[in-house]
Amino acid sequence: MTAQPPQPPLRATIIPVTPLQQNCTLLWCTATMRGAFVDPGGDLPKLLAAAAQHKVTVEKILLTHGHIDHCGEAKPLAEQLGVAIEGPHEEDRFLTSTLSESGAQYGITGVNFEPDRWLVEGDTVTVGNLVLDVYETPGHTPGHVVFHHAPSKLALVGDVLFAGSVGRTDFPRGNHPQLLDSVVTKLWPLGDDTTFIPGHGPASSFAHERRTNMFVSDAALAA
Repeated sequence: MTAQPPQPPLRATIIPVTPLQQNCTLLWCTATMRGAFVDPGGDLPKLLAAAAQHKVTVEKILLTHGHIDHCGEAKPLAEQLGVAIEGPHEEDRFLTSTLSESGAQYGITGVNFEPDRWLVEGDTVTVGNLVLDVYETPGHTPGHVVFHHAPSKLALVGDVLFAGSVGRTDFPRGNHPQLLDSVVTKLWPLGDDTTFIPGHGPASSFAHERRTNMFVSDAALAA
């Protein structure tokens, strides 16, 4: 008999939510089948169905930043599942405390909340047996963070970086030079062979973006 290849320690599936098609990620530890929702902005029945389909027990919610499409329904989901919310950085409190007002603007459900744990650079978060590193990546919002699982060479980068683009900085307290600095000083050192899941659109790799991204490619930044 041919030996079965070993299971990767981490698996993830992307579930687009809200009219803004935000990438909520369900990630889980294959050893324990315990998982987390990253940026559950809305469409909770769809999220719960995905967890049931993959037979994942969700043990927490992780948030990259405080914009409504990423966390508008984080609190109702946390209450329904009886789990904690971790993230973002406390600099995004001005966003998480005004989600109901933002929701009225966008026609999206927004529920104000305070996470169980604000995150800072150097923190780690656990999902089952997995340990993810936390990096502060301000620019899109002042309290934006990203999550990195080094053994899987996977980063969840919210709205810092996209395939072919970068996050908007025309929202309150956005800062374009700071965003570019976050990409160069926090993301690129994680390694060219890192795959990343952005907040919108398809996944990509840091190597591909360093070659081709019109905002943050090596050539664009050298110009």
